Amino acid sequence: MKYWQKLAMSLALAVSAAGIGPAFAAGEAKQQQIDKALAQDAICTKCHDQSEERPVLSIYKTRHGVRADERTPTCQGCHGTSDDHVKNSTHSSTRPPVEAFSERGKASAKDIESCLGCHSNIRRSHWAGGAHERSGMVCTNCHQMHTDHDKVRDKVTQPEVCFTCHKEQRALYTRPSRHPIKDGKMACSDCHNPHGSAGPTLLLRDSVVATCYTCHMEKRGPFVRNHAPVQEDCTICHNPHGSTMPNLLKARPPFLCQQCHEPATHQGFNASLSNSNASPGQKANTLARGCLNCHTDIHGSNNPADRANARTYRR
Repeated sequence: MKYWQKLAMSLALAVSAAGIGPAFAAGEAKQQQIDKALAQDAICTKCHDQSEERPVLSIYKTRHGVRADERTPTCQGCHGTSDDHVKNSTHSSTRPPVEAFSERGKASAKDIESCLGCHSNIRRSHWAGGAHERSGMVCTNCHQMHTDHDKVRDKVTQPEVCFTCHKEQRALYTRPSRHPIKDGKMACSDCHNPHGSAGPTLLLRDSVVATCYTCHMEKRGPFVRNHAPVQEDCTICHNPHGSTMPNLLKARPPFLCQQCHEPATHQGFNASLSNSNASPGQKANTLARGCLNCHTDIHGSNNPADRANARTYRR
């Protein structure tokens, strides 16, 4: 082998060793971390296993138990070192409780500090002072840590968890006109952030209209003629949780429209097939679907013919 060939081979081996060295060291450190975590869990799993009333080993099927993730906590990472519980320093038949999450569903605000230590991203930045925090709720009221199927994280089963407390919404979502929550196409968390929000009623966005426009973008406009309630608050006309009226309306037109529009014109005549006080033209305005017979683009219109009357909203 010629001298230049030996030199090239030496350089290649040196470069290869420089790349493998750090990768090998990182893999070794990770394996040591995994071994350490498993050893710590063994202190707990030698007594607590899947045969208990509330199995604990299922946690290894969840994200909390995926050892490939270096952020994975150990048992003691969430429950505290709990030396008195592990060593049974009282030498009693019933061991002292663990330091945190000693009883399901009765965790304290201090207990969830271990949750917020990892889960402190922007979606939880408004937890403090939020409606759920003020009512004394903690993570374990909704989440199940040791099961591979956390109901509140599944769109199909999430509403049942929310409806445990929000009973009025449970009744509304069974009505004929509703969002497709029953079908599993939507969940409460598509509109609400249960961990806190800067918007009203824990909405994901800062306002009702901004939340609705996330899906109903065609109602956003911009329009030449705007209907004021559309820009202000969709819930003036709609009940997003369910209604017996079409399109989630709170009342059937024209009665819904007449809650705001003055009675001095045809807008104030009652919907009737035989209104003796109304002219034939006025009756036509309130027949059947009422106002929407003519005002077809009720959310806003770009029709130049509407220039004379900005409230017509016709196609």
